[in-house]
Formats: sequence, C-alpha cells, structure tokens
Amino acid sequence: MVGLYAAAALLALALDYFLGEPPAWAHPVVGMGRYLAWSGRGVQRCTGQPDRASADWRAFWLGALAWCAGALAVGLLALLVQSLVQAGPFWLAVLLLGLALKPMLAWHMLRDEVLAVERALGQSLHAGRERLAWLVSRDVSTLSETQVRESAIESLAENLNDSVVAPLFWFALLGLPGAALYRFANTADAMWGYPGVYRGQDWAWAGKWAARADDVLSWLPARLTALLLALAGGGLSLAVLRREAAQTPSPNSGWPMAAMALALGVGLRKPGVYALNPAGRAPREQDTRRALHCAGKVLAILSLIAFAAIVFVANEVWA
Repeated sequence: MVGLYAAAALLALALDYFLGEPPAWAHPVVGMGRYLAWSGRGVQRCTGQPDRASADWRAFWLGALAWCAGALAVGLLALLVQSLVQAGPFWLAVLLLGLALKPMLAWHMLRDEVLAVERALGQSLHAGRERLAWLVSRDVSTLSETQVRESAIESLAENLNDSVVAPLFWFALLGLPGAALYRFANTADAMWGYPGVYRGQDWAWAGKWAARADDVLSWLPARLTALLLALAGGGLSLAVLRREAAQTPSPNSGWPMAAMALALGVGLRKPGVYALNPAGRAPREQDTRRALHCAGKVLAILSLIAFAAIVFVANEVWA
C-alpha cells in the first residue's frame, strides 16, 4: 500500500507540474464547486434574514447538513474509485490512482496565476489589481503595487498548503478519499467560510461549519508546509516562525505565509489585520520569482520523499 500511494503521488505531482489542469467538465474539484454553489443557494433561501445580533442556529445546521452530505458523497465516490483501481495489476493501479489524484493538486495553475499577476503589474497597476482578483477574495481596488505583490506572495504560500501539501498529507493517511475530502473541505471554506456578508449572502453562521472543518483538516498540513518552506529557505528559527504565524487571525494560514516572508526576508502585510516579518523590506519583482523558486523546492522535497518511499518498499520486497 505504501509503495502504491508513493508511486501514485509521484505520478500525480509529475502530471500536475507538466500538464496542469484537466478540462472543467472532467475536473472533480469543479464538480465540488458546482454542488457547493447549488446547495449554498438552497441554504441561503431557507435561512432568510436573521437577526445579526443573535446566533442563527438554523443557518448553521443547514450549512452543516449540506456540507456533510457533499463530503459523504465525495468520500464514498473516491473510495469506490480507489477500490476499483486497486483490484488491477500494480502498474495499472499506480497509473489510474495517479490520474485520479492529480486533480486534487494545483501547483501548475497556482504558479501560472502568480506569474500572471507579476506580468500584469509590469503593464500597469490597474492590470495587476485585476489579475490579483483572480487569486484573492479581498477588495483589490485600492491596493498599491507593493500590496498587490504582497498579496500574490501570500496567496502562493497559503495555496501551496491548500493545493499541494495538505491533499498529499491526507492522501498519505487515508488514500484518495482523504485527498478528495480535504479538497472538498477547502473548496467549501473558499466559497462559504466568510465571517459575514460576501457577494450579497450572509455566511456568518451558514458557513461556520465549513470554515471550522477546513481549520481542523488544515491544522497539521499548514505547519508542515511552513517547515518545508523553512527547509527550502535554508532554515529558520522555529520560535520566530511561531511568533510571526500567530499574528494572523487564521489558525493556519499564518504559518506558510510567515515562513515565506522570513525565507525571502520581506514583510507581508494586510492593512489593519496583520504584518508578517514587519522588519523585512517591501517585496520587489524578483521576490515573486524567488517565492516561486522556494515553493518549487518544496515540491522537489515532496517528490524525493515519495521516491524514497518507493525505493524503501522495493528493497523490502526484494530483500
């Protein structure tokens, strides 16, 4: 089982790195998003306009029920796929499981989107803001050039966990159902996990379950991502990393973002919310590329770990 998972993970990383995303019609994460959009509209219709001064438990439980129904369907489907795949010969199981795991990873797309923000900034600040809006949910209309670049680097660090490390972590523990369930939870958090009104819909209570579920499932992977970034960056003080990570309101996203800020020697700020490595200089164009290089090293480390696991299992088999 270890050898199968390691080989499938290595194949999925290679497919993602070189080929990128499958078409939307065949992308399981796109399907998760469609379910969440559909069920989210139903939750919003059933909750009405609650008194914002009091807890809206109806919205909370409706959101929780819709989340659990989707998670159950995703987990069972992934389990069925994995069971069918494992029934075949080893080489075919590796191929099919790697193909099934690949859509849970999105490094290629993340890299391209971050580079697109930097290229757009080279054209104009307005173009940079417009391109950044593809990556982040915050209002970008008043951001300066430095703030646009900071936001892109922060998104790179946070999504390195969400789109690479965490899915692989849960795949290593629970197989394809673990990776699929994590991606469902992360997608639900991205669509529902807002502390108030977002795009005209109130998610303060309806999205609370989704937000907390993502917090739980991301807790350990986020810290692992930070350690991998620290390793890729040549080593960081864990005490400083812990202190900087605590500056963000999120229990998890601060870890990879703080690690990236410290590794690059730059400050990353969200005005009025946090300042990571405030003594660091403002990021410049080359820092975006350095950040991508650092994240690329994390992928190389993960690939080496998977390859080492394959070699170890092979040695055990042939011993």
